[in-house]
Amino acid sequence: MNKILMTYNSTEGLEKLLSNPDFKVEIHAKPTPEQFKELIADYDGLLIRSEVKVTADIIAAAKKLKFIGRAGTGVDNVDIPAATQKGIVVANVPGGNTISAAEHTIGLMLSMARNIPMACSSLKTKEWKREKFMGTELQGKTLGLIGFGRIGKEVAHRMIAFGMNVIAYDPFTSTEFAKASGVELKSLDEVYAASDYISIHSPLNDSTRNLINADTLKKMKKGVRIVNCARGGIIDEKALADAINSGHVKAAAIDVFAKEPPVDWTVIESANTVVTPHLAASTEEAQVKIAQELSEVVVEYFSKGIIRNAVNVPTLDWETYKQLEPYIALAEKIGTLQGQLISGGLTEIALEYAGSISSVNTNPLTVAYLKGLLSTILDVKVNFVNAPALAKERGIKIKETKNQQAEDFTALISAGIKTEKEQLVISGTLFGHKNARIVRLNTLTVDIVPSGSMLYLTNIDRPGIIGQVATLLGKNNVNIAGMQVGRNEQGGEAVTIINIDTAATQDIVHQISNFSGVTKVKYVAL
Repeated sequence: MNKILMTYNSTEGLEKLLSNPDFKVEIHAKPTPEQFKELIADYDGLLIRSEVKVTADIIAAAKKLKFIGRAGTGVDNVDIPAATQKGIVVANVPGGNTISAAEHTIGLMLSMARNIPMACSSLKTKEWKREKFMGTELQGKTLGLIGFGRIGKEVAHRMIAFGMNVIAYDPFTSTEFAKASGVELKSLDEVYAASDYISIHSPLNDSTRNLINADTLKKMKKGVRIVNCARGGIIDEKALADAINSGHVKAAAIDVFAKEPPVDWTVIESANTVVTPHLAASTEEAQVKIAQELSEVVVEYFSKGIIRNAVNVPTLDWETYKQLEPYIALAEKIGTLQGQLISGGLTEIALEYAGSISSVNTNPLTVAYLKGLLSTILDVKVNFVNAPALAKERGIKIKETKNQQAEDFTALISAGIKTEKEQLVISGTLFGHKNARIVRLNTLTVDIVPSGSMLYLTNIDRPGIIGQVATLLGKNNVNIAGMQVGRNEQGGEAVTIINIDTAATQDIVHQISNFSGVTKVKYVAL
């Protein structure tokens, strides 16, 4: 008998699990941390929503726990490293809220365009002031999407039916993929300049945090309306409030906030904002879809050992995973690094497994690579299950080859990626059993530890450039932990990788990009 603990009350959609005689499901809704610690010791499985935090302390107290299932997408409330270290599978249910999130985006857009919440509040106070709430039509207007993943695509499909002209910025979507959906890809600045409405559908990461700020708001049309149902933190809320108060931004509709519940209520209290408390996924249909899929995932895992929708383990049995774990981690690191270095819509990926690694089942390695790559660039949660489907969905061609010879290495994983703008090949290996190294960037030989914060530079090979960079980092109290330089010939193009102890700010990156001889600079977090 498998004992499952649920920390929320709703059981609709869980019939497959509840009716299975091999499972005993007990509900203890929203336990306190102390209660949670006492409860968890006796359970094999745990089902949660966002309200409950599964900390390292909770996991340490879980003597029998094998599986954590998140009824939804986000797993920020689970200490995944602690769960992985203890051999606990963490799974979520991605995709179940796609339609709900798209519809909520559109609902907010319509409410904002027609001043519906404000008019409703006014009328409830027995005011009849029609002239105060003059609206605007969506037909003929330009909608700019920042991010064109699953939800962005659904929004585009519906708003084209409204007669809107839809454009999008997504550096990792191909032109053909967008065109097939009736959407024209533009640069970010072009989206800012051309859009009457801007809707955000990007993940929150180092490159998108405060993407909408005082500077970028100035690039937008006067009178623009902004919608965010994606992630809090992408918009600088104070800058948005200032832009609304100045009249540059006509209105905003916000469902997600940097802090939830909010700490700073300035943008929420603005007269020209429509706000909801993170409701994009909160529909009856979405919750039932999520529960039904979660029920299937739990039953399959405990009954057959099948792992679906895992965020910390590829889809294979645990014993095989432990054997491949160092190479899986290496493949994911290569993908994560590559995703942060390239630009342009992805068109083709070529993976080569050489040496001893060529004789094993390399599918988990390919999936791990795709997870690392796509996690850096998509607006949806990417895991070991959905990564291949997401790549296929975006028209990315994947070629996999094996070679028994690995030249100077026992085993070598090489990933060549082609975009509409450039090509990049990264090769990695293991020193010993677990020490990952990046050993090639295109044709350059390097020796890079793929971890932590790094600066990646391409520059003309001449004296003084690295000294300038090091001096700038020192002035900004950024400590250098290590450095690698690669070149093919003296005076030609060189690649410099600098491991740093703390993150580099956008200002530091910008200053380095202006140094004479520097042709490209990227901040990378692994």
